[in-house]
Amino acid sequence: FYRVDPYGFERPDDFDYASYEAFFSRYLVVLTRRAIKWSKLLKGNNSVQKSLKVKRYIRKGIPNEHRALIWMIVSGAQTNMEQNPGYYHRLLEEEKNDKLVEAIKTDMNRTFPDNVKFRKTADPCLQHPLYNVLVAYGHHNKAVGYCQGMNFIAGYLILITKNEEESFWLLDALIGRILPDYYSPAMLGLKTDQEVLGELVKMKVPAVAELMERHGVMWTLVVSRWFICLFIDILPVETVLRIWDCLFYEGSKIIFRVALTLIKQHQAFILEATNFPDICDKFKQITKGTLVTECHSFMQKIFTDPGSLSMTTINKLRETCREKLLSQG
Repeated sequence: FYRVDPYGFERPDDFDYASYEAFFSRYLVVLTRRAIKWSKLLKGNNSVQKSLKVKRYIRKGIPNEHRALIWMIVSGAQTNMEQNPGYYHRLLEEEKNDKLVEAIKTDMNRTFPDNVKFRKTADPCLQHPLYNVLVAYGHHNKAVGYCQGMNFIAGYLILITKNEEESFWLLDALIGRILPDYYSPAMLGLKTDQEVLGELVKMKVPAVAELMERHGVMWTLVVSRWFICLFIDILPVETVLRIWDCLFYEGSKIIFRVALTLIKQHQAFILEATNFPDICDKFKQITKGTLVTECHSFMQKIFTDPGSLSMTTINKLRETCREKLLSQG
């Protein structure tokens, strides 16, 4: 049973059980302490108001049993769902767009091949709710429709909420509000944010920016999947969930904090690279190892390591980077 983690993902052959056990026994103590604090905060009435205390609690991690609820509340998904009763099910009853359905069906077997819950043989098989959520979303947001990457995000949401309708509204919160224009056909928001990261690296880790420029490595080559999949399949599950806790509350700047921390913590290692393929390889390596497995200390680092990072700064950079991209268009 060790071969499969609590979320249904099979562990790779080279999985380091010893260091994971060591980490998890420490982390379990943290989780237990956090769970008691959260139970007190929620006091059985299952609601929270946004506040500095709640933000602090979220940064320290949401216990799994409360995760779906807190994500729903702080992202605004809960309000939307309550204001649109029956909407999700009506979307599923609509006439289906054949091209959309085809695209989604094609990706079904490619979604988490290493997760036992998404196998056709699984009972229940999570491919069915995943298909429903994606089809409903494609009809709800026709401008976006369906785009690769959304299947992974919806799949994670289903693993956590175990609820189709909630997953749909959380997907809507992410794509419609939290991530600016990542999945529209032109993916302008996604391309913009990769350039923004490049600018932030220039400011905060100039030696790495200089290395990238010298070898002509475009940021999109090394970080596009970080943004598209919100670190799914790139960082360990527990760590991704901790990042998402903050993402639903604090918005897209969390992605930059994580990216900058990965780059800053591994600056010396990245700078050993002497050529183009070498740089690309280093960026694959920096998302592995104890830094990212130790999700609790990693999350502390993302709020201290990159230094101050205001939404104002990010929005200014977004404007200039977007203009630059559009003029190149």
